[in-house]
Amino acid sequence: MASGSSSPAAHAAAVLVLLLFSSAGAGEAAAAPALDEVCGRLGGYYVTPALCASALCADPSAPCRAARDAPAVAALAARLAADNATAARDSIEAVLSSSPSPPSAGPASAAAAGNSSAAAASAAARSCLQLYAGAVPALRWAARAVAAGRYRGAREVLQAAQYVAAGCEGMAGDAAALPRENGGFGDMAFVAHAVVASMAAD
Repeated sequence: MASGSSSPAAHAAAVLVLLLFSSAGAGEAAAAPALDEVCGRLGGYYVTPALCASALCADPSAPCRAARDAPAVAALAARLAADNATAARDSIEAVLSSSPSPPSAGPASAAAAGNSSAAAASAAARSCLQLYAGAVPALRWAARAVAAGRYRGAREVLQAAQYVAAGCEGMAGDAAALPRENGGFGDMAFVAHAVVASMAAD
């Protein structure tokens, strides 16, 4: 009879152990980083999880994996887009301020050709700077809107911002090499738009 009385206790202990393991597994699933969940659902926007994570976690000081939920990931993405646009704008300003102004006239045709290409590069950089000068305040507004949970207007701002980097590349053409921050902003704007658009679609 001792074995019969210990059988219900053994069954209860086994059930308790199973419950503990199943609740621990559920806790692990719930603890999956919000970043992975958000990045995993952006395929419809042509953003792979790897591109999403690399854009949002490019800065080691950014708390990309600490985002507690999807709205926090969206706020991070919008803020990083604004920060990257600011960095690109500042880099282009630095290039313009450090480049010597071309001489107004030169006797040789080679000097004239060099002057015209330098003038074209300077004009492209100034035009690019104007694009960023308009984009940065709009992106700062979008970052504040997303942080407050307002996605729709921010989505449109981020969609338009995707064309700033490409516009700069088109204007520069072969005349000027743009700072690497321009390309970094292009990637970030693409990812940030996808993240915020996925929130607006929910």
